[in-house]
Amino acid sequence: MAREVTQEAFAAAWADGALVVDARESYEYTAGHVPGARLMALRTVPARCGELPADRPVFVICAGGNRSRTVADWMNSRGIDAYSVTGGTGAWARAGRPVAAGAHEHAA
Repeated sequence: MAREVTQEAFAAAWADGALVVDARESYEYTAGHVPGARLMALRTVPARCGELPADRPVFVICAGGNRSRTVADWMNSRGIDAYSVTGGTGAWARAGRPVAAGAHEHAA
């Protein structure tokens, strides 16, 4: 079972430069994402997981929390210290936190 992190704990980690993986599809990411998030759609995770560092936690976010739990479970089973962000990007945006739009990954 995926380890989950609250929006508040995630916001603190994000402010400290956490590595964020967005597990949504590219059109969802383009519409609005956590600044600095790395797009890695659910279906691409097995092929792209090697791009992630093994020496720091990874925070996985999606729209509402379902895909991020799946991805975090998969990553944890392969030795990556991954956490699913409860409530996803929807809760992040509803809380008034910054959201970036566009196809490019934005620096925080």
